[in-house]
Amino acid sequence: MKYPSLLITLFLSTVIFAQTDQEKVEATVSKGDIEGHIYFLSDDLLKGRETGTPENKIAASYLANTFRRHGVKPNPLTNDYYQEVPLQAITPPKNSTLSVEGKEYTNKVVLNASKINYTGDAIYIGYGLEKDYQNINVEGKVVLIKAGGPDAKDARSAFGLRGKKMELAKKAGALAIIEYINAAPQIWSYIDHNFNSQRLEISQSKNQNSKETPFSYVWVQDINETHAASFTPKKKYPIQLTMQEESLEIIRTQNVVGIVEGTDPQLKDEYIIYSAHYDHVGIGQPDKTGDTIYNGARDNAVGVTTVLSMAENLAAYPTKRSALFILFTAEEKGLLGSEFYTQNPIVPLEQMVYCFNSDNGGYNDTSIATIVGLTRTTAEENIKNAAAAFGLQAMEDPAPEQGLFNRSDNVHFARKGIPSPTFSLGFTDFSKITTYYHRPNDEADTLDYDYLLKFFKAYVLSGRNIANDSSTPFWVSGDPYESAGKKLYNKQ
Repeated sequence: MKYPSLLITLFLSTVIFAQTDQEKVEATVSKGDIEGHIYFLSDDLLKGRETGTPENKIAASYLANTFRRHGVKPNPLTNDYYQEVPLQAITPPKNSTLSVEGKEYTNKVVLNASKINYTGDAIYIGYGLEKDYQNINVEGKVVLIKAGGPDAKDARSAFGLRGKKMELAKKAGALAIIEYINAAPQIWSYIDHNFNSQRLEISQSKNQNSKETPFSYVWVQDINETHAASFTPKKKYPIQLTMQEESLEIIRTQNVVGIVEGTDPQLKDEYIIYSAHYDHVGIGQPDKTGDTIYNGARDNAVGVTTVLSMAENLAAYPTKRSALFILFTAEEKGLLGSEFYTQNPIVPLEQMVYCFNSDNGGYNDTSIATIVGLTRTTAEENIKNAAAAFGLQAMEDPAPEQGLFNRSDNVHFARKGIPSPTFSLGFTDFSKITTYYHRPNDEADTLDYDYLLKFFKAYVLSGRNIANDSSTPFWVSGDPYESAGKKLYNKQ
């Protein structure tokens, strides 16, 4: 009687072994599971999954328990499915005042806050770069400067120079910088929202007790450089500046992580990262219906579900390479969860040979999957073939001017040298996906689940193709991140 049982076992083993990767995908990815994940994650109960809220933690618990249910192994450093991400909420000082020659400025933001109550002289010194401090004494005074530099006058360049300018001013003994920035109303609105609202940063607890010199740094809106043009270099101007310190609050949040070990004795030491962010923007301005909950079905419950689909599949049918699943917190707060992860990896970064990220805003073409960075890695054909197997065409980013590659969590891995495209819903025109992007109407019941079924299957098969390929994926020759990759992997 034992022989028939043995034959059945051998038969079943042969059938399982003979399954193609496409059949393995078909066996685990279902429309019901997809709908279940997306409807839960974008339910009003979770209030938009804003980082640091109890509802964000509920989402994290759901994801961790989904990994557990599928048999994904936990974080080896903690033996659970979390990586704590220490953040601090920074609230800018309230009621700061600034007047120069008796003229009070209201359109201002604080870039760096310290307690100050100063009445005295301010000196205008041009751009506030090295040569501007020559033959002038600013000890114990405030310096007035123009934003940017001679060849870098836009807001982004000006922001990038702030650290250098602050160090130069502190070295010269100045107390504060007042910088006049030529920002049109639309740009200024963004600046004002960013710096006059609470913001999150990775907590730098080791440095919080350091004895840094107090220093205040203020931006003043100066359309067409009207104010700056009225100043004379090295001339003193009477000024009043008052400011309180920023207030800090520790925020508790977490990345959700899991591992499936590969099957190949050599290749299992190489890992493919499957990633997405699970946070969204929370509660905001009401739409015309009065809805205030920004549910984030597309952004990014869809992306999360790609990773959950991948985890279920690989737990059942492991690939040659190992898998690391990371669901990031605080993407909407400045890609903070992924930044923290790359600074504190649970597996050495040089073992991470590919990061297959998924992030979404919307779609307008259900015949394609848009892969931001498709043509930038040697895994292009693996992805194209997988999409074609389920009736989709894999397309490169149609809106390179938007800089999407550098606007999602993948960019932190790319900067380390890890090839890292982002798998997104199909769009042919970026402007056409904004109907639901960061809006209360991004609800689960507005999605096309027949399309999503093909989309998720294409992602899972793409991952399998990459993870089973005998060739390790890398950047294409000449990519901006190729040199970082060569350094990380010690390639010649």
